[in-house]
Amino acid sequence: MRNERERLSGGDEIDLFELVQGVWRQRLWMVLVAVPVIGLGLAYVMLAAPVYEAKLFIQPPTQNEIAQLNFGRGKDTGLPALSAKDVYSVYLRSLQSEAVRDKFFRETFLPALTEDDRKGSRDALYAKFNGMLSIAQASKEMPDRYVITASVGDPRLAAVWVSNYAEMAAGRAKDELLDGTRSDLTIMADNLEQQIRASRASANNQRSDQIAQLNEALRIAKSIGLEKPPIISNTLSSEVSAGMGGALTYMRGTKALEAEIANLEARPSNDPYIPRLREQQERLNFLRNLKIDPSLVAMYQQDGAVSPPDKPVRPRKLMIMALSVLAGVALGVCVAIGRDLWLRRRSTI
Repeated sequence: MRNERERLSGGDEIDLFELVQGVWRQRLWMVLVAVPVIGLGLAYVMLAAPVYEAKLFIQPPTQNEIAQLNFGRGKDTGLPALSAKDVYSVYLRSLQSEAVRDKFFRETFLPALTEDDRKGSRDALYAKFNGMLSIAQASKEMPDRYVITASVGDPRLAAVWVSNYAEMAAGRAKDELLDGTRSDLTIMADNLEQQIRASRASANNQRSDQIAQLNEALRIAKSIGLEKPPIISNTLSSEVSAGMGGALTYMRGTKALEAEIANLEARPSNDPYIPRLREQQERLNFLRNLKIDPSLVAMYQQDGAVSPPDKPVRPRKLMIMALSVLAGVALGVCVAIGRDLWLRRRSTI
């Protein structure tokens, strides 16, 4: 058994040695096969257009950067205050929307192409554009942090793309948010104005009712000849005086009633007698004249500066050349072994 294993082992060594000898005998063929493969790799490395990659990292804005949006909002207004997270969620929807991507494709990508390139299929161009610009979550540990990546042949253009795309998404999100805020404020102002009109109408009706009640009391006072309020001594005086309303209004006397009626009829406005009216008017004036400055509202924070990359990410020259050499040598060895075996078989026939 041991001799058998030694024989087999020795046979394997002889076979391997013969293979190496065969490769050496056919080394010219190995070179003829390996050189073109390595040459193709070298040509690709030399001729392939370099691709530069720029990245822009974004994160939620601070509460101070969205303070303008909360003017007119709060627990006492009926409109909840907006948080930085609320604003950032609107921005993320815009950032990942197809509308913004299509707008950037039409306004930025297409104009940068040559006339011949623009003549191609629009779907193919859009697919190419999607491969050049991507938006993704920066890391699972920070779910609110996103990265915009542009892979372009021009390093300066790559940096411009990520900055412009972030701003384009911010502009769309800001318009949406400001339109909603203005709409909320307008509705709130309209409701407040309606309340003021209702309060004034109610006060006018109450004055009319009060005049009618006083006229009725005046007729009663005249019918009994009560010109002045009766003088009542002792403790009943304050009780009766305090009760000269309702059914006892006539006890004020004709002079007092006529003066009250004349005063009510001559009153130019009921506004001073409407509770909280001035407060409501001030609030309405504030809402109607409130102006939100869009330039003071930030939809996101840029994390770090964006500068043109100085080194291409593709092609990876060293890796491509290493793979080309490995593939060329491996293919050359296979051809050399195969040719040597074929020649040996022919010689034995």
